[in-house]
Amino acid sequence: MEQPFVDGPADSPVGPVPCVSSTLKWRDKVGSWKARWDIGRMSHMLDPGLYALGRPGPKSPVMVTANYKMTFDRLRASLTGMDVWILVLDTNGINVWCAAGKGTFGTDELVNRIKTSELDRVVSHRELILPQLAAPGVAAHEVRKRTGFLVIYGPVDSRDIPLFLKNGLKATSVMREKTFTFFERLVLVPIELVAALKIAAPATVALAVFSFFLSGLSWPVARDFTILAIIAMSASIMAGAIFTPLFLPWLPGRRFSLKGFIAGLIALALMLGFARCDWTTLQVLFLIFSVPAMAAYLAMNFTGCTTFTSLSGVYKEMRWALPLEIAATGAGLAAWTAAVVMGA
Repeated sequence: MEQPFVDGPADSPVGPVPCVSSTLKWRDKVGSWKARWDIGRMSHMLDPGLYALGRPGPKSPVMVTANYKMTFDRLRASLTGMDVWILVLDTNGINVWCAAGKGTFGTDELVNRIKTSELDRVVSHRELILPQLAAPGVAAHEVRKRTGFLVIYGPVDSRDIPLFLKNGLKATSVMREKTFTFFERLVLVPIELVAALKIAAPATVALAVFSFFLSGLSWPVARDFTILAIIAMSASIMAGAIFTPLFLPWLPGRRFSLKGFIAGLIALALMLGFARCDWTTLQVLFLIFSVPAMAAYLAMNFTGCTTFTSLSGVYKEMRWALPLEIAATGAGLAAWTAAVVMGA
């Protein structure tokens, strides 16, 4: 009841239930923006349990969702003018699809939440509407056997729920399709960018310190090679964390590491073609080895942002791609080290 987005209590047969609105407040929108940029991402969650939207009654539909706040907000914002119950599962602040894959949006949690919320006393029907992307984690027949509630999978996009309800809980073929448009990929770029910078920043500092001592405490040499490292990492991040997600369908190959590698080659070619720098052979070798390899690694991270990959496929890709990326990056660092020593 004390959560800032709760408007107050709503009456139910089991006592007061937190009541929420379909209108998002500025704090909700700011919270989502911060989560996109990985600011307090893992604490962007709400308490699990039963919530009331509007003035639901015994015959009102029951929507089931995760306790990731952005997911909850997207759902309630799609239900403007409706009276529904929202059953929130404890997924540790993870979205529906990822939580279903991890098992936190699963059968046991759903059964437990039905029982602890005394849902059978709140509604007279025995139907639950779950997100379609929750299917990998929930055994519908087990839920029915253990609680008496029938699991019905709603559309992929919460915006289609009103029409889904109007159609008598029937989804069209379009409602069952998961799109991954340019804009849908664009909104995922910030968290990929922040994740990449968390790796690049300390790595750059380490290289700066390393080059300073390796060059015999020569600040000019350390400065020049630190700038070179920054250029390489910036190109890698642009290629792997930004260019690859945005132009995913047009990059050749099916593996994300391959797409990132090709994006890294493009970034490398542009860098070498337009840069006005008098780089040595070893410095160029450092760029040739490291930029595509790091871009390929960063591109692999994006597999967690799309439903177009499978867990087994990701493991298979990592087994062959990761050693190659490490070897290429190591070769690049060796060239960089040799260049520092020779430039000292």
